[in-house]
Amino acid sequence: MKRLPPRTLRGQLTVGLVALLAVACLAVGITTALALRGFLMGRLDEQLSASGGRFAASLEHEAKPDADNRPDTRGQADATFGARLLDDTVTRAAAVVDDATDRPLQLTPEDHRTLAGIPVDGSGHSIRLSGLGKYRVTAVRGDDQDTLITGLPLHPVEETVHRLEAVEAVLFGAALVATGIAGAVWVRISLRPLQKVTARAAEVAELPLASGEVAMPGPLPDTDHRTEVGQVGTALNHMLGHVEDALTRRHASEERLRHFAADASHELRTPVANIRGHAELALRHRGPVPTEVRHALERIGSESQRMTRLVDDLLLLARLDAGRPLEHEPVDLTLLILNATDDARAAGPGHNWLLDLPEEPVTVTGDAHRLQQAIGNLLANARTHTPPGTDVTISLTTGESGVQVDVSDNGPGIPDEFQPEVFGRFVRADRARSRSTGSTGLGLAIVHAVITAHGGTATLTSRPGRTTFHLALPN
Repeated sequence: MKRLPPRTLRGQLTVGLVALLAVACLAVGITTALALRGFLMGRLDEQLSASGGRFAASLEHEAKPDADNRPDTRGQADATFGARLLDDTVTRAAAVVDDATDRPLQLTPEDHRTLAGIPVDGSGHSIRLSGLGKYRVTAVRGDDQDTLITGLPLHPVEETVHRLEAVEAVLFGAALVATGIAGAVWVRISLRPLQKVTARAAEVAELPLASGEVAMPGPLPDTDHRTEVGQVGTALNHMLGHVEDALTRRHASEERLRHFAADASHELRTPVANIRGHAELALRHRGPVPTEVRHALERIGSESQRMTRLVDDLLLLARLDAGRPLEHEPVDLTLLILNATDDARAAGPGHNWLLDLPEEPVTVTGDAHRLQQAIGNLLANARTHTPPGTDVTISLTTGESGVQVDVSDNGPGIPDEFQPEVFGRFVRADRARSRSTGSTGLGLAIVHAVITAHGGTATLTSRPGRTTFHLALPN
C-alpha cells in the first residue's frame, strides 16, 4: 500500500524542514568525502613522484644469489607495487612486504593488459590488479627505453573515506532526528494561533444556524496583523461579526413573522367563526332560498371551514416555533395508530389500509393529541395523493434507541425535485391541483414540527411505486 504524505500543515512543515536538512547534510557529506579522497589521492601521487620509480628500476636486474642484485626496497612503504615493461610486455613485477623485502607476483593476462595501457606521463592513475586490489600507479620511461611502473595501494584511502562517511552518517542521522523533534515542537508552537482559528471555525460549524436564536462565540483575541495567521484570525473575526449580525436580523425577522402569524390566527378565529355561523344560519331560513344563494352560502360555509383549519394549523405551528411545552404523559402508540387508521378507513374506503404492529402495546412519552394529529396528517396525505385501490401500510417497530412509525404506500411517489422541501410550509407537489380537497399545505410541516418537538425525526424515502414516511421517536 502506498504511503501517503502528511496532510496537516504541521506535518508538511516538519517533513519539509527535515527533508531540506537531509539534502544539506547529503551535500556536505558528499563534498567532504570527495574533498578528503582528492586530498589523500594527491598525497599518494606525491609519494609516487618522490619515489622516482627507484623500486621499479631495480626490477630490471635479474634476481641473483648476490644480495646486491636484489630490488631496491629502501624507503618503500609496505605493499608498494613495482613493474617493468619492455615493448608493452611485463618482464617482472613485485611488491614490497612487511620485512622490506620484495615478493614476485604472478599476473594474469588481464593484469598485463591493464599495465600496458597505463599512460607514460608521470601522473597518477587508478587501476585494479587481481590478487592485490585497487592501486594508484604512475608510469615513467626508464634508461633502457623500458617503462617503469610504481604503485601504492588505495585501500588506506578508501578505508579513511569510508570511516569519514560512517561518522558523518551517524552525526547527520542524529542531527536529523534531533531537528525533526525540535522542528515538530517549534512548528506546533508557531501554529498554535492557527489551531485556535481552526477550533473557533469548527465551533461555529457545529452551531445550529438553520433557524432560531444562535449564540455566536466571541472574537479571537491577540490577532497580530503582521503575521499570516493573525491576518486569518482577523478575517475570521470580521466574518463572525457579519454572520452574527445576519443571524440576529434573521431571528428578529422570524420573531416578527411568528408573532404576526400567532396574532393573525387569534384575530381571524372570531371573524371566520362568525362568517361560518351566519352562513349556517342563513341556510336554516324557513322561507324559500334561491338556488344561487344557497350554493353561495354553502361555498361560504365550506371555505370558512377550510379557513378555520388553516388558522388552527398556523396557530399550532406558531406555538411550536415559540417552543411552547408539550404534554409529557405516557401514550399508547399502538392504540393511537389503531384509532387514526379507523378514521382514515372511514374517510377513504377506497384504499386498502394495512397494519403491521407488534403483539405487545408500545408506549412512549409525549403529547397524545399532537402525535395523533401527526399520524393522522400522514394518513390523510396518503389518502389524498394516491388513487383508490392503493395499499397504505402503517408499521410500528421498536429498538434500543426508540420507536419508529412508517407510513408506506405503493402510489405514484413524490417527484425528486420536491422531496427536499416536502416538510416545508405551503409546499404542494402539484402546484396546479385544485384546492377542493381542503388541503392547506401545512399537514407535513405540522408532522415535522410535532415530531421534532418530541425529540424525534421525520424523514422521507420515495420512488415510483413506493413512498415511505419515517417517524422516529425516543422511548
